[in-house]
Amino acid sequence: MSYSIDRTIPGASLAEVDTRTREALKAQGFGVLTEIDVQATMKKKLDEDMPGYLILGACNPKMAHAAIGLEPKVGAMLPCNVILRQVGADVEVSAVDPQASMSAIDNPELLGVAGEVRAMLEKAIEAI
Repeated sequence: MSYSIDRTIPGASLAEVDTRTREALKAQGFGVLTEIDVQATMKKKLDEDMPGYLILGACNPKMAHAAIGLEPKVGAMLPCNVILRQVGADVEVSAVDPQASMSAIDNPELLGVAGEVRAMLEKAIEAI
C-alpha cells in the first residue's frame, strides 16, 4: 500500500507550487498550521545543500475534530503532512495517505473519517 498521494508539476518553481498547493488545500477546507523549510534547516544545522523541500502541516478542523472524538490520541498523527520538493526542473507534491497511516489504529469508524480526508486531499492534489 502506498503511503502518499503524489503529483509532479512539470517546469514549475517551488514558490509557485507552494502558492497553488495552499490554495488547493484551502478549497478543500484545510489550513496550513505548520511549515518547515527543510532545505534551509539542513543548511543552517548541517551546512548541507539540498534541493528545495517544504513540509506543510495541513489540517481540516472539522475532520480533525471528528477523528479526535473517535480516538483521543490520534492527535499524535496529525496534522496531515504535504511535502513539496524540487526534482530537477519539476516540483513533486506528496500528501500523506491518511487511510494508510490510520490503518495502524484498530477503529473502523476512524478509517471511515480517514477515507473522507483522503478524498479531500486527492482533490486538492489534483487541483494544483
